[in-house]
Amino acid sequence: MEENLREIFSANKMYKISIIQELLTENNIESYVLNQKGSAFLIGDINLYVDEKDEAKALAIIKKHEM
Repeated sequence: MEENLREIFSANKMYKISIIQELLTENNIESYVLNQKGSAFLIGDINLYVDEKDEAKALAIIKKHEM
C-alpha cells in the first residue's frame, strides 16, 4: 500500500490538514497523515497522502475549496 500513496497536501498547522481530511472523507477518499513536525522546535510540515487511484479526485476537491 505504501508504494501507492501520493502526497497531495502539506501544511504547518494540523487544523488545515484536518479540514482537508474531512472533505476527503465526505467524498469517500481515505487519507493518511505523516506529521514531521519536530516537537522541540515546532518546525517541519504535516503531509497528507491518498492512494494514487484517488489522487486526481482529491486534488480537485482541494482546488475547489481553495485550500
